[in-house]
Amino acid sequence: MRRLVPLLACCLLLGACVGTTSAAPVRIGAIYPLSGSQGPGGIDEYRGVLLAAELANEDGGVGGRPLDVASIDVASADAAPGAVQQLRDQGVSIVMGSYGSTIAEAAAPVATADGMLFWETGAVGMLPQTAEPGDLTFRVPPSGGVLGRNAIAFVADRLAAKLGRDPASLRFAISYVDDVYGRTVADGAERELAARGLLLVGSFGYDYRRLDADVLARRIAAKRVDVLFVSAYLDDGIALRRALVRNHVALLANIGTSSSYCMPAFGQTLGADAVGVFASDKPAAAALDPAGLTDEAAALLARADDAYVARYGEAMSPPALAGFSAAWALFRDVLPAADGLSASAVADAARATDLPRGSLPNGSGLRFGAAGTTEAGDNLHAASVIWEWVEPGTAAVVWPPAFATEPVRALEIS
Repeated sequence: MRRLVPLLACCLLLGACVGTTSAAPVRIGAIYPLSGSQGPGGIDEYRGVLLAAELANEDGGVGGRPLDVASIDVASADAAPGAVQQLRDQGVSIVMGSYGSTIAEAAAPVATADGMLFWETGAVGMLPQTAEPGDLTFRVPPSGGVLGRNAIAFVADRLAAKLGRDPASLRFAISYVDDVYGRTVADGAERELAARGLLLVGSFGYDYRRLDADVLARRIAAKRVDVLFVSAYLDDGIALRRALVRNHVALLANIGTSSSYCMPAFGQTLGADAVGVFASDKPAAAALDPAGLTDEAAALLARADDAYVARYGEAMSPPALAGFSAAWALFRDVLPAADGLSASAVADAARATDLPRGSLPNGSGLRFGAAGTTEAGDNLHAASVIWEWVEPGTAAVVWPPAFATEPVRALEIS
């Protein structure tokens, strides 16, 4: 994929710019994992960004200037600082990325140290203070903490009643990959459990490169867990789910999050073993009730998904729709309102933007937490949903009601 995706990008952008204007393009940097272990999701998110640029160019670009996305494949966190510096040397002042939390953790501080604006389109892990969140770093998707909190809130507020249980009677456990992504999501879940006074009986961190899934499954079983929340990547998430089934771990509910449980490959690989499992994550185009969107956002969702299907033969996945929505907000709402295209001018425009939920095609709005607060640079109007694998290979949004396409089902999962 190191060659294929950049070539696709060139084709997209050349086609999008034809007939638009002869004005100098607005150049935006993009760093995504287009190869490596995070490649599948990174490619989807990057495709969404490219599509947003193409459609924005069809609509006149930014003040009549076409958008030009300069991309670099960042397969791992180690490659992120060099990629950012390469874009800086090309005169780029705005960098989009990055799908992967470990990549964002490495890239954002380097970008902001060089006076560049970092626009996060998909990663959910906590960003370091050296990234200047709310000053020069902005995250459009929900944070990992939000995804973790929403998972527990869903179980307590909706699923427990469906199971015929008082939430206070349930035994919760958390399994998480021990890196910035996994810890951020797990921390959100743990904080929500504590705030509600619910019982956490175990917290299991692991190195995904050395995971013995059967050992972990037996440790979980020993705690007599009712509800297991999992923050994993795709391969380890699948391995753990298989081990839970293989070891007959009796769970009432298993709920995961982004980078694993919501990904199409999770359901396709596991088949029947995924049915009844939930995921707290971003929505996808084909599993989102457009009634929860503004008329303009619903029309844009249909336009974008039709174009995506025509080009790639499939509907927009959660990463693809997240990338599209975040890029569209930058291209059509923030950049045109900025007093110039310097990083500081665009940052000022970002802080002044206030779009209500439902204004973007993935159900989000746009309003960033102020610098110096605990939510600095995070999108306070980001949308997240609860998925459920309702049939082998088929997932549906079941919560919240505004976006749900299927009712919640309390299915036997072990």
